[in-house]
Amino acid sequence: MSDFIALENVEKVFEVRRKTGFLKRERREVRAVDALSFTVARGEMVGYIGPNGAGKSTTIKMLTGILTPSGGRLRVAGIDPSRERMRLAHRIGVVFGQRTTLWWDLPLIDSYRLAHRMYRIPDARYRENLDRLVELLDLGGLLDVPVRQLSLGQRMRGDIAAALLHDPEVLYLDEPTIGLDVVSKTKVRDFLRELNTERGTTVLLTTHDLQDIEQLCSRVMVIDHGRLVYDGTLAGLHEAGESERTLVVDLERELPPVEVTAARVVKVEGARQWLAFPAGQSAAPLVADLAARYPLLDLSVREPDIEAVIARMYAEKAVS
Repeated sequence: MSDFIALENVEKVFEVRRKTGFLKRERREVRAVDALSFTVARGEMVGYIGPNGAGKSTTIKMLTGILTPSGGRLRVAGIDPSRERMRLAHRIGVVFGQRTTLWWDLPLIDSYRLAHRMYRIPDARYRENLDRLVELLDLGGLLDVPVRQLSLGQRMRGDIAAALLHDPEVLYLDEPTIGLDVVSKTKVRDFLRELNTERGTTVLLTTHDLQDIEQLCSRVMVIDHGRLVYDGTLAGLHEAGESERTLVVDLERELPPVEVTAARVVKVEGARQWLAFPAGQSAAPLVADLAARYPLLDLSVREPDIEAVIARMYAEKAVS
């Protein structure tokens, strides 16, 4: 199936009531998703990004059947999610980064046993999947720990395992690395990459962390105000938005702004300086140049903010 996920002019309108006076309320419509159309092929791993309130989570909820579209046509594996939610549930997995599907006061393993029964997973397949997921996500020492005692990174890995026990064909991930430390992020990313490569699982990933997209997705879609404003590669997005990365440099002592090629100093505070350079450019030559000419203590690279990238895209359109 070439178009495993297909949306055609999908809309979602919410009615909001606002108090305007004593015993008076005003009703207005909020269009969370507006004439949204795109397709995702089976086995694709696609980044779905945008500012807060852009319509990302609303889209995911319509794709899972939690919300019913106000208009348009939506299909996942040929199924209308809102009409056949139970049938679709056996073919999809969902992870919401800020909410858990695990039983809070029970050991982690009990949530997996419940999924075993809910999805009617054959016993042999359940044991095989559980063993594999526990190994790949490093959950061996956590199965008997109550979920409320897990760290955020541990719980996130636990949620991902729960979403995959029944061998879903598509996995929706809503901010799966939010709040995670560097080690936990690396484990989650490595696992998702292997899952997509080995099993061909279709993945739709929403995130504010562009490193998630950079390391996992060959395609990125940007939504803003409920509309699709970009569909292509991450490099193309950076080019369209003329986005920049930031190199934060700590010198041994306070110095005038450093002078290097292909970067400019945008801020200086004592011995710390901030250098901006094109997002599509490698930081390695810049770091090598700085290390050869200046007394470095430490440095770090900050990725561009997606809101800033989109704002720049709109600014360029307005000028043109």
